[in-house]
Amino acid sequence: MKLKNFATAAALLASAFVLPAHAGKTLDAIKQRGQLVCGVSSGVAGFSQADSKGEWAGLDVDYCRAVAAAVLGDASKVKWVPLVSQQRFAAIQSGEVDILSRNTTWTLTRDASLGLEFVGITYFDGQAFMVPAKSKLKSAKQLKNATVCVQSGTTTEKNLSDFSRANGLNLKPVVFEKFEAANAAYFSGRCQAYTTDASGLASVRAKEAKNPADHVILPELISKEPLGPAVRRGDDEFFTIAKWVLFGLVEAEEYGITQANVDKLAQDTKDPAIGRLLGTTEDTGKLLGLDKAWLARAVKATGNYGEIFERNVGPKSPVGLPRGSNNLWSKGGLQYAPPVR
Repeated sequence: MKLKNFATAAALLASAFVLPAHAGKTLDAIKQRGQLVCGVSSGVAGFSQADSKGEWAGLDVDYCRAVAAAVLGDASKVKWVPLVSQQRFAAIQSGEVDILSRNTTWTLTRDASLGLEFVGITYFDGQAFMVPAKSKLKSAKQLKNATVCVQSGTTTEKNLSDFSRANGLNLKPVVFEKFEAANAAYFSGRCQAYTTDASGLASVRAKEAKNPADHVILPELISKEPLGPAVRRGDDEFFTIAKWVLFGLVEAEEYGITQANVDKLAQDTKDPAIGRLLGTTEDTGKLLGLDKAWLARAVKATGNYGEIFERNVGPKSPVGLPRGSNNLWSKGGLQYAPPVR
């Protein structure tokens, strides 16, 4: 009995010392300037692309908007910094951007040597090949001796070399520094095939092809490409916020919290889990250095993860990607978030 009482007392004492988090230097800087600085691509349809009016849209863009809504209370308070592949890591390392949300693959080398922390996986992808439909190719293993457009400074370039060597294909890379140059070279016929992430190929086909049906993405995925945002290493407080905004968007989808019903649920829900997510029954924000409505604002601004996916890259979008591996774990996919509790 004494041991039981001691354990109970110890647990109560420990809970008493759960204190609100200090905001951290990155969040302090964001609040001081009144703006989140987000590094994005220079134009990948469905992920991050500006229209003719300079308005940015895409899955990577919406993640940054959700973070801005959570930490600043306003999803529009984002400065967009377009970055080519070769610039992206220097931009986050130097502090030019607060978050890198730019279709970037999480790898051991990048995680361990670039001073970054990957927040999570916003899109489970893999590298593929696109060819003209008139080539009648059905498999990437039929590309023997083919010229292949590829962008430099990416995991794609090394994966292409590995795939060629492993399968004795003698593929001939035609390397370009900029995404736009690789696109133009492929569509002008300079290369017999184009390789990058499958999502990127679908984006390029939808955006650049005169007739998207004239180009086929071959079925093989030759790599794992878990794409996700990254922040600078050394600020655990902001890293935690960036992680939990993403996890919260996934949890919101799982619990049926949407952009349309979030306000009503915040007022009426009797479900303790939904109340916790929306800050009506518990205040998880104080553990992050935020207020209790941090996640409700993020969902109100962008919708849950599923809404973000469907709007930007889903089957009914111009990019037209299936949900596939990016579905919730409860629906046969890989999207699984730790619980917000």
